[in-house]
Amino acid sequence: MASFLETAASIAREAGSVLMSYYQRGIAFELKGEFDLVTAADKASEKLVVERLSSHFPSHAIVAEEGSGQDHASSEYRWYVDPLDGTTNFAHGFPMFNVTLGLERGGEMIAGVVFDPLRDEMFAAERGAGAYCNNHRIHVSRATRLEDSLMATGFPSFKRHLNINVHFFHQVAMLTHGIRRGGSAALDLAYTACGRLDGFWEFGLQPWDQAAGMLLVREAGGQVTSMKGGPADVRGKHLLATNGKFHGQVVELFGEVFAGHYRVPLPQIDSSR
Repeated sequence: MASFLETAASIAREAGSVLMSYYQRGIAFELKGEFDLVTAADKASEKLVVERLSSHFPSHAIVAEEGSGQDHASSEYRWYVDPLDGTTNFAHGFPMFNVTLGLERGGEMIAGVVFDPLRDEMFAAERGAGAYCNNHRIHVSRATRLEDSLMATGFPSFKRHLNINVHFFHQVAMLTHGIRRGGSAALDLAYTACGRLDGFWEFGLQPWDQAAGMLLVREAGGQVTSMKGGPADVRGKHLLATNGKFHGQVVELFGEVFAGHYRVPLPQIDSSR
């Protein structure tokens, strides 16, 4: 398995160099949908990653965000690739983006990397062997109460008008030290794994957004479930990852919100202001 992880890290680092070459000179973008952005950097990074993975592991299936993977339906192994997680950030020059690769075997995540080329941080994990950042072991935070936590979340670019996360955002914002919204789910999960964040949740993530990050959090000692507390699934409707110490408190809060009950009511707008 070490060869899987080492190869993934090497490929991610090479793809990160491709991204940086575009980022440093500025890059135009195009629209996949009304709001979804895609850049030449996405395509160049994905081309490199898919070519490298196909060369090293020709029998493995590859699911890549921009659609250039390879479909080996009968393969026991499946890679989830986001060649540029944080495309909107990247296109606007906001410094939070990464390359992430996760490997699934028989439906179980076994290896994954999240590489931040701006900070030269390589987060890596393999099942049963712990999680690391630049070869140093990482662990989740020690917060034991929701009230003492710093959380993160995200909002989709596609069909954002249908997303209900604003209801959850308000409750968590009022009951914690705050919420960060960085625009990169893989880094939010990596930051949860290394204790910079105490937890992260989001609706509607794609498998490539969360595959490696889910493994990182678990291997760093954290807990990953659905927002309702059920088993987490890379193809699931929503995800909750925490340090595990107050996970039940978040699930309880989210259960209330799903049921339409708010601990903290929304403030009234004073039209005279």
